Amino acid sequence: MADGASSSGYPGSEPVGPAPAVRPFLVTAGRVADTASGRTMPVETQVVATAAGLDALDRLSFEQHDIVAACRLPQSLAELAARLHLHLNVVRVLADDLRDAGLLAVYVPDFESTHDPSVLRRVIDGLRAIPDSRGVLRDTD
Repeated sequence: MADGASSSGYPGSEPVGPAPAVRPFLVTAGRVADTASGRTMPVETQVVATAAGLDALDRLSFEQHDIVAACRLPQSLAELAARLHLHLNVVRVLADDLRDAGLLAVYVPDFESTHDPSVLRRVIDGLRAIPDSRGVLRDTD
């Protein structure tokens, strides 16, 4: 086995690294992130658990439980996906399902306000005001 052959006798047949436990299309049963209206929810869409959602936590699937439990306070789909280490489209599909079941309240921001250049400038300025890992502020334009 000194020539790179694995214990199974085939070179490179050993796993390279840990594989994800469940593929995203299995979690969503192959559905994509389109909503009933035919449009995907923007990443900045805010979601928050309803009282019915919090009451139903023990009856939800693993991912649905995590989404509802994480949404005790409002947060965006992007924040939720990052926090739960789930694919953004998985979160979109499950959030839409949970909204349809009355377990999540979904607030889609107004298109005009999310594409207002002054809002984007304030976001950029806010990000630049966050110190990096060394405590140094980023350069400004």
